[in-house]
Amino acid sequence: MSLTATLETPVTGKYEQPIGLFINGEFVKGVDGKTFETINPSTEKPIVAVHEATEKDVDIAVSAARKAFEGPWKQVTPEQRSKLLFKLADLMEQHAETLAAIEALDNGKSMMMARGDLGAAVGCIRYYGGWSDKIHGKTIDTNPDTFNYTRSEPIGVCGQIIPWNFPLVMWAWKIGPALATGNTVVLKSAEQTPLSALYAAKLIKEAGFPPGVVNILSGFGKTAGAAIAAHMDVDKVAFTGSTLIGRQIMKAAAGSNLKKVTLELGGKSPNIVFDDAHIDNAISWINFGIFYNHGQCCCAGSRVYVQEGIYDKFVERFKERTAQNAVGDPFHKDTFQGPQVSQLQFDRIMNYIDEGKKAGAKVEIGGERHGSEGYFIQPTIFSNVDENMKIMKEEIFGPVCSIAKFKTEEEIIKTGNATTYGLAAGVHTQNLNTAIRVANALKAGTVWVNSYNTLHWQLPFGGFKESGIGRELGEAALANYTQNKTVSIRLGDALFG
Repeated sequence: MSLTATLETPVTGKYEQPIGLFINGEFVKGVDGKTFETINPSTEKPIVAVHEATEKDVDIAVSAARKAFEGPWKQVTPEQRSKLLFKLADLMEQHAETLAAIEALDNGKSMMMARGDLGAAVGCIRYYGGWSDKIHGKTIDTNPDTFNYTRSEPIGVCGQIIPWNFPLVMWAWKIGPALATGNTVVLKSAEQTPLSALYAAKLIKEAGFPPGVVNILSGFGKTAGAAIAAHMDVDKVAFTGSTLIGRQIMKAAAGSNLKKVTLELGGKSPNIVFDDAHIDNAISWINFGIFYNHGQCCCAGSRVYVQEGIYDKFVERFKERTAQNAVGDPFHKDTFQGPQVSQLQFDRIMNYIDEGKKAGAKVEIGGERHGSEGYFIQPTIFSNVDENMKIMKEEIFGPVCSIAKFKTEEEIIKTGNATTYGLAAGVHTQNLNTAIRVANALKAGTVWVNSYNTLHWQLPFGGFKESGIGRELGEAALANYTQNKTVSIRLGDALFG
């Protein structure tokens, strides 16, 4: 089987898609010769088969990463790391339309959203390129006879496991801070969406990174992902995905070499609208907060709470706005919402919709499949809900939200925090005092005020409670990939004769 395939999209025409495993600077076949198909979620038909990584391939990739870390990568200066990351960002920009089209093809997100993702991925890589030569320790004065200093050192070989909802963005979120701080990487893409990670891997080589610094594997969580998490020569693992799998990652890390762990997990985020909110702006952000990326977003504002004074008007206007969301072909210029990523996700979301109906929730709009081909689901709003319903408690990860009313600020703070998750929240009000009080009281890693889903590579992102450990993005992410060393030098004579 070849290591590339000729594919075609309406945007790019024909292009060459890498389909091998990217190990030690080259695309290679898997040791066991296995392949798996990636499916076009718009048509439910195969796009192409890619090579599958097994435990054996993980071993080879980790060995290559270790050799690079202990060898040539250690000799690359921080300034040179910056230049390599800047070059990678430039190349991604040059290949922007192809990368965005691959996301639309393989993931199903609209080209409009995919282009936005590409801009965010480029911005992230460029941002961490700027950090490479600004990571340093400090001197600490304890007494005249001792010189003390700290060093901020890379952890080593980093295993990274990314999800399918933002393939290229998560690729950038993971490798950016890892490479900026001098680590090497073995990254496994999601089996549903392997293509953009592989295309970006060829840009890694073109940018001039030494072989073995970045290794990109296509494979399944239960084999390749599990092998990374439990590998004795992986020093740190970073995972984005479900809380259930996050627990398994932690167990594997503890049961192996007690590797460092960072996790960005699920959410059931409250999006709160007060009576004094600018209603048109709030509706626009509530709509974007839940239906952005087809609802396949860990921080989606899926629990919408509206103060009773504007509740009825808000529901009607929200329904009108939701009806305007164009659902369909990701390559059509007007499409806002494409298909869900897979049959499994489609079935899971439709089951939640059925559960909501059976529990007595009212479908205000949507609630059905969209069309007859592809994994398309109508944008769905439930009302007449209570806090004990599954649709209010569990992460649906689709274009489904529930809307409820509240009376007081005290009440909504308590309700907003009544979840095991704590990834994000939204507050909509024109009263600055209310915004600050409620934002400070909500137990969430990010609180957006009069906006939603406005993530930026400069701003730390991560969860409270069961939504994760550690922070992605911003300066805070650098701590995930460094470890402090203290050096204490005795300048005076011996103390004890």
